[in-house]
Amino acid sequence: MIDDPTRVVSPPREAGAADASAQVGPHELSRREHEMLAFERHWWRHAGAKETAIRDRFGVPPTRYYQVLNALVDQPAALAADPLLVRRLRRLRSARQRTRSSQGPGQ
Repeated sequence: MIDDPTRVVSPPREAGAADASAQVGPHELSRREHEMLAFERHWWRHAGAKETAIRDRFGVPPTRYYQVLNALVDQPAALAADPLLVRRLRRLRSARQRTRSSQGPGQ
């Protein structure tokens, strides 16, 4: 069977469902993952620092948020859900990695 690149990704789960991340299959995003993508798509529209908005909306420190986000953008389901955003986030991550590696240690 040929993998269809236009497959439909499941919509966000309803509020009140038990831990959504534990209930999703390998090709689906949890409600929280959909919320993270939506936040990354629109965070600049909100007043205030992004780190403050991350703490307020997700209840986690920014460091943990970015760890989860980096894992999320590597998932095929995230790419299927929002290809433009995920590709942009991957490009930004790669650019930061190149900048860090070109600076060398101690600079």
